Order: sequence, then structure tokens, then C-alpha cells
Amino acid sequence: MSAVSEFDEAIAVLGRVGDPGAYDAMIGEGWRIGGGVNGGLLLALAGHALRLELAEPSDDGTPGHADPMAISAYYLSPGVPGPAVVRTDVVRRGRAVSTGQASLVQPAEGDGGGPGPEVERMRVLATYGDLGSVSDEVTTSAQPPELPPPDQCVGTSDAPPNFLRHASLLDRLDLRLDPATTGWAVGKPSGNGVIRGWLRMVDGREPDPLLLLLAVDALPPVTFELGLPGWTPTLELTAHVRCRPAPGWLRIQVSNRTLSGGYLEEDAEVWDSEGRLVALSRQLARATPQRR
Repeated sequence: MSAVSEFDEAIAVLGRVGDPGAYDAMIGEGWRIGGGVNGGLLLALAGHALRLELAEPSDDGTPGHADPMAISAYYLSPGVPGPAVVRTDVVRRGRAVSTGQASLVQPAEGDGGGPGPEVERMRVLATYGDLGSVSDEVTTSAQPPELPPPDQCVGTSDAPPNFLRHASLLDRLDLRLDPATTGWAVGKPSGNGVIRGWLRMVDGREPDPLLLLLAVDALPPVTFELGLPGWTPTLELTAHVRCRPAPGWLRIQVSNRTLSGGYLEEDAEVWDSEGRLVALSRQLARATPQRR
């Protein structure tokens, strides 16, 4: 693994001198999916800025909180490669958890071709805590999805060329999909509304709570397996991180139960290499017709 992973470079932020709570970032070209930057990458970027803001203990002795536990994002316009600013605000600091909010903005192109007014890409409200202090006791009826071994699954290199042309994100991910959920790739979607697969980073970067924010939005949209091959922009996404993941492959399942009026929910479950449910999410998305 390289000294600094591509993911860590992508979510790197630098505090602005004289502008408390504001962080400069640079979104790279390698995280595109469809017409914009992957929503999970934007969520992890904003989550990193909030981590820096909330991780330091307060002067009154209130402990810092570095781990996202619940984070909700509203996507207001598509993110694009280029400079960005994340402006954070501490809503509340507590002993067990703290709450913060963030706004990710980018400069628009002005009439003369230079930077124009700022455009807000996403707004986030999140609760942070210390996952290292969470009890190991688990009561759940959830079970990890059954998947063939990674070497028996479908890799991203097998995806349709037209799809890969618009998905530079996939060059960063080692994604292996269950063959039973890839009928869409050969024009035979199952209609079941489920996609499952294994995920790890190509450069070997191990998962942590921030990477889980990318993982919940890393698989192809479940609409593909519903026979709707157009892009599926996210309107809102809420992720819950339940514990720090163990090193190794992540096992992910995304599913849908309701598609109505062109809008659908997509639920994700992320399991680590020790068989623990480490993150869950639900997003509201819009199904768009395929462009011809």
C-alpha cells in the first residue's frame, strides 16, 4: 500500500487561516460516476472535516469525538472535480456524543470563464462519538448476505465499456459483484431489486469509519437490476456506522422495496471480514430514463 492512499488524498482538507470551521479541499477527477462525483466520496469528505472539528477535547474537559455514528446528507447539486470548501459548525458537544453540521460548496463558473458565486453541493447533519468505547454486545436478527468467494464474482473490468467510460470511480475500487445480481450487465436484469458484492480499495487501504461512508454508496445503483439503466441521483442519504471495521474485504448488499413516481429508496448493509454489520444506510434517489 502506498504511504498515502488515493482515498485519503481525495478527502484531505486544510483548515482556512482566519476562517474558523472552514476547510479547503480538492476533489479529483478519479471519483466520477455518471455526471458528477460519487455521493459517498462527498459524504466522506464532509465527514472528514467534521471529524477534525469534533475530535479535539473542549477547554471544559468535554471529550472529543472522532467517529461518525449517524450522518445525513442532502444533495443539492452535483459535485464536480475541482476546489471545494467545507464549512462546519458545532451544534452541540456532549460527554457521549457531539453533533455538528457541514456545508460543502464549490465555485461556479462566472460569465468571464473565471470563478463565479459559490454553489452548495451538499448539507450534512451528523452525530459523532467514540466507537472504540461502544460495547461489543450485539443483539440482531440480521445476517450477512451469502456470496461466492471474491475470485468467483464479477469484477469491474467485466462491466459494459459504456458504463466504465462514465465511472472513473471504479478504477479506485476492487469491486466483485455476485453473478446472481449482474444480469443488468448483459441486458437481462432480474427485477429483484438486489445487488451484492465484495469491496476493498485497489491500493490496499484498509476500511475505517470514513471509508464506510463511501462504501454505502459504492455499488452500482439497484435500479440497474430493476431494468432501469439510467443514472440514479441521490437526493438524501443517511448512514449509521455501528463499529470500526476489521481489515479485509467488505461485504455489501443494496436493495429496494418501493419505486413510486420515479423515486425509490435504496438500503445498504455493510459487513466486515469478521462477519459484523458495521454500517447501514438508506437513501432516497430519483430514477432517470436512460439517455440515447
